[in-house]
Amino acid sequence: MEFTPILTVAAKEFRDRIRNRWVLAIALVFAVFSLVIAWFGGAQQGQVGFRSIEFTIASLVSLVIYLIPLISLLLGFDAIVGERERGSLGLLLALPITRLELLLGKYLGLALALTLSTLAGFGAVAVVLWKHMNAAALYHYGGFMLSSVLLGLAFLSIALLLSTLARERTRASGMAIAAWFFFVLVFDLLLLGLLVSTGGQVGGDSFAWLLMLNPTDVFRILNVFSMEDVRTLYGLASVMPESLGNPLTMGGVMLAWIVFPLLLANWRFKP
Repeated sequence: MEFTPILTVAAKEFRDRIRNRWVLAIALVFAVFSLVIAWFGGAQQGQVGFRSIEFTIASLVSLVIYLIPLISLLLGFDAIVGERERGSLGLLLALPITRLELLLGKYLGLALALTLSTLAGFGAVAVVLWKHMNAAALYHYGGFMLSSVLLGLAFLSIALLLSTLARERTRASGMAIAAWFFFVLVFDLLLLGLLVSTGGQVGGDSFAWLLMLNPTDVFRILNVFSMEDVRTLYGLASVMPESLGNPLTMGGVMLAWIVFPLLLANWRFKP
């Protein structure tokens, strides 16, 4: 495997996203939504303004779980199948570049654009609110930003896997939307149904391990267990053993969600 063709493809993908102002648009979306949530999140309780880093992160977690997976899937679903439909995939593979190098180049370029937009959007919020945060609050907010990036990269890997499986862009887009619905909306409902139907027998450690099968739940646990006050805001804290709630453990699980779909995509990648 050569790094030069990987970096060349990655640079082209990143330039394309910069040229069409995709990074700026997504950063603005993150910044605006985050500022509104941080400043007006307590309006229903008659409180306007920044309340605490715990309340802010707990509110932003819900935003990230819905928004970042959707953006990541829409960003990467046509990375491979789009080249196939345009007839340029065969031409690319005729060059001195392997399928793995092309796949990694596509992923790295898109990942860089997604990471930059995420950090810029949420970083703008930290700049605006830094006077309301102490060192501990900034540390936890930095952890939240990092976990948001990891969540986006995990769903970007899933998007590239779907892009290698689909033969048409329309089918790939449908699969991407279906994946969003499953991981964001349906998966937890299925677990809840399993818990109720078994009378609570599927609980404890086994229930906690099932949560590892969903990157959005891994992201939620990463942020729930990062601060003591946030744990009380989510029922997950009562079912997660301390050993699995460790940030390093959850970070490793999230990295697995990044790597494993890419390995499957390379295995299924056909011209």
